[in-house]
Amino acid sequence: MTRSLLSVALLGSTLLAGCTVGPNYTAPRLAVPPAFVERQPAPAPGAQVDPARWWSAFGDPQLDSLVERALKDSPDIAIAASRVRQARLQEVAARTVGKPTVDATGNVTHIEFSKNAGLASIAQAFSGGSSGGAGGGTGGSSGFALPGSGITTFSAGFDASWELDLFGGGRRGVQAAGARVEAAEWTRRDAAVTLAAEVAQAYFALRLDQEQIAVIQGELVSQQRSLDIAGNIARVGLVPSIDVTRQRGSITSTQARLEPIRADVRVRIHALGILLGVEPETLDGELMRPGVPLIALPVVPAGLPSDLLRRRPDVRAAERQLAASTADIGVAVADLYPKFNLTGVAQLLSTSLATLFTGNSLQLTGTSAVQFPLLDWGRRKATIGIRKEDCEQAYLQYRTTVLGALRDVEDPLARLDAERARNAALQRSVADAQTTARSVEAQYRTGFVTQTSLLDAQVSVLTAREQLAASNAQLRQDTAALFKAIGGGWEEPARNPTG
Repeated sequence: MTRSLLSVALLGSTLLAGCTVGPNYTAPRLAVPPAFVERQPAPAPGAQVDPARWWSAFGDPQLDSLVERALKDSPDIAIAASRVRQARLQEVAARTVGKPTVDATGNVTHIEFSKNAGLASIAQAFSGGSSGGAGGGTGGSSGFALPGSGITTFSAGFDASWELDLFGGGRRGVQAAGARVEAAEWTRRDAAVTLAAEVAQAYFALRLDQEQIAVIQGELVSQQRSLDIAGNIARVGLVPSIDVTRQRGSITSTQARLEPIRADVRVRIHALGILLGVEPETLDGELMRPGVPLIALPVVPAGLPSDLLRRRPDVRAAERQLAASTADIGVAVADLYPKFNLTGVAQLLSTSLATLFTGNSLQLTGTSAVQFPLLDWGRRKATIGIRKEDCEQAYLQYRTTVLGALRDVEDPLARLDAERARNAALQRSVADAQTTARSVEAQYRTGFVTQTSLLDAQVSVLTAREQLAASNAQLRQDTAALFKAIGGGWEEPARNPTG
């Protein structure tokens, strides 16, 4: 029997290496344009931006600190890391399919025979219980006992079973699990990309609010000066006293604009706290004060569209999901073919512990079995069809992700190009409005213009400066969006040179 089992095992191993059903995976080759349509500005000579830590190119230590802490402590990153570990454990489980399993067994059985049973029935019951199995038998060495007596048997041994993976269903399962591990790792990196961009954009929005507060407070100083001028002129009778009231009303209106922005500052600080994985009010003391002035915008190395297929984590994750779905088809196809099982039991069986561990107590059992699928009313074929549709959906999702990645780059490139031109015009507008306001104020002092002209000039300055501040923030947010679009915010793990 042992030779027969060995022969079957050798035959199974030979077939195991030569048959894997289901489609073999080949990464799809999608056509992408040779270059982006939108214009990319040329980087400054010697300027180098590391996409892995792109936020440092803005030259704001506080932004650097916020992003680094978020990447370290955010619950979103912890969840993504947990999913990577879960996928790796699933791969470990998948690798056990098609491999032998061995269990150690031990058993003590006692039978107390009926006093009314005949010897024949006792022998029949006893022999039926001594056939052996995974849990050990209940028979003894004699197969005979008197009515009303009892017998105790002891057994210890090993059970081994092996389902031969002749048609590669287990191997396809390992391929699918391995691809899902890689997909989970890329998804974790995509979570880091998204989180870094969200922190930067929330931070820039916060700084916009604080800059608008500074603009309004600066204009309040200018308007207070105009109020003093109006009061002095009114006292000598050169202008009516209503001018003082109007100027005071303008100041009150400007002051009223501060409170909603101050409330928005607190809301944005709370949002940053959540992104960092801390209580909403934790960052109040750190961020309530305005930060350092931001330096000139960094130029994003957008590169070529083909670079996105390698750089974008979500694209890489979608491709790995497609590979896993392709392997799943092979797992389903393997269910159409017969399944072969080998089972062996080696046990020591005795009615006495004193003789249990002797050669005469050895009992061996070997079983080989085959299971042919005959009638399942189309269930297996339907499962294959389901897996094929899953694969088709994964391919379409991959295509959609690639197309979305191209758009994600083109859109901020277009917005940045237009916003740069608008920002330059707004800078000129601010300079012109401030020049006009100074001239109107001088004329108002001498009575050549009315107060209405002065108030209009002050409103123009305030509006122009607020628009410029908003444009500056928009440029920073679009730049952060472009860094996210090219897949910035993660770096390759260091390779072990000895591994």
